[in-house]
Amino acid sequence: MGTIRKQTIISSFLVYIGFFIGAINMYIYTKDGSFTLEQFALTRIFFDFAQNMYAFGALGVIPVIYKFYPYYKDNLEKHRIDLMTWGMLAAFIGFILVLTAGWYFRPFFESQFIEKSKLIVDYYYWMFPFALGMLFFSVLEGFCWALQQTVFSNFLKETGLRIITSIFIALYYFKLISFESFVYFFAFLYLIIFLILLSYLYYTRQLHFPTTISRVTRKFWKKMLGMQVLIYSGTVIASIAATIDSFIIAKFQGLAVVGVFGLAQYAANLIQVPQRSIQAISAGVLSRAWKDKDMNEIKRIYKRSCINLLIMALFIFGNLWLNVADGMRVLHIQREYEAGIATIFILGMVRIIDAGTGLNAMVINTSTYWRFDFISGVILLAFRLPLTYYLIMHYGIIGSAFAELFAYSLYNFIRFEFLRRKFRMQPFDHKTLLALLSAAISFGIPFFIFQDREGWIPIFLRSILFSGLFIFSVFKLALTPDAGQLYHNFMKRFAK
Repeated sequence: MGTIRKQTIISSFLVYIGFFIGAINMYIYTKDGSFTLEQFALTRIFFDFAQNMYAFGALGVIPVIYKFYPYYKDNLEKHRIDLMTWGMLAAFIGFILVLTAGWYFRPFFESQFIEKSKLIVDYYYWMFPFALGMLFFSVLEGFCWALQQTVFSNFLKETGLRIITSIFIALYYFKLISFESFVYFFAFLYLIIFLILLSYLYYTRQLHFPTTISRVTRKFWKKMLGMQVLIYSGTVIASIAATIDSFIIAKFQGLAVVGVFGLAQYAANLIQVPQRSIQAISAGVLSRAWKDKDMNEIKRIYKRSCINLLIMALFIFGNLWLNVADGMRVLHIQREYEAGIATIFILGMVRIIDAGTGLNAMVINTSTYWRFDFISGVILLAFRLPLTYYLIMHYGIIGSAFAELFAYSLYNFIRFEFLRRKFRMQPFDHKTLLALLSAAISFGIPFFIFQDREGWIPIFLRSILFSGLFIFSVFKLALTPDAGQLYHNFMKRFAK
């Protein structure tokens, strides 16, 4: 796990800088006297809409890039690798199809949201440049995964994007531009970081667009196309399943409620930061291991990812849940957002389950059994859609959170069972239970000591006590070998 661990630490550090900047952005979005709930919710709808347009428009090409790149690298000179030529061409064609469908179905789309979420209708066409940027950036990001050089792309996606957003927010907050102008600027966020990443890869001579079809493409194009078709379906299904709740809430309950749900999602998504970093880094490593048929390495990565991501998820969630209610009050967040506190807890459980099952999706996607990801995705969507619709209709945003909990628990269990039965990969042991127990005890002590106190000082004391106790238990119980290795590496460097 040396390469993965090193890049994960660097990427996670950069990502958390991004989340710190994002937290400032979120504070301004939600504080008293700033953006309305509907205006903030519109920015969340932009992301969810673009996520679906990107899934449709990518045509399944991104997993093909990091799956087959090792074959190109081993058999062609760098300037003759034509994989990105066809990848970007497929993305461009896909976006033209999406744009055409968006124009054709606009009347139907408007009819769904005109009554309770009019802002979505007003800025409908401005969501397309946002989606275009996300699509093209994601294709280049997939190429960075294949190169196993993910630090800069992660920095742009997680930190650079938020810095640019901060500039736009500041312009609106200080009344230098109108909200309408803010949306126009916001629509080009991803196109800006796409152009930066494109320039970086071009000037570092890592990106080439040869127009001649290589012998590797001629040999593997049928396999690549077959993978692309099924991956495409699976990606679309996963995207719809991940974003459908925002649109159902917007249709039936209005944009203001989407804003409350959006803040709850943001808080819960803090837990996923290490997972997102390690997924990006592991794609190329796992593809290479499958190509070399190195099953021991694959099992090791899978097992380590489960315990490491579980520990990190528990650490983040513990600090979050200890202080979220108190934090909202001391930061003077609009009181309407407090309705989402229970939703944060349920979504936090979802993220812990997802983190604790490790890199199961990436292990499957980079193997020859990537078709199974499509099958499990169909099951997820078939279960998630009606459940989400029903629970939102009857219980509001907390119903959406429970739907996500039930659906993703089933989804991860299916993938866990597939890997266990097919490859005899069982990543859990007694240390998994010890990690859960340690987190619970470490959480309970500061919770009961400071439960009746409010303000900044109790927030810091709760966090320090929980973090200290949990980190101590990780090292004392040797819950993961990576913790000890990191400590020894740090002490060696410090000694020098």
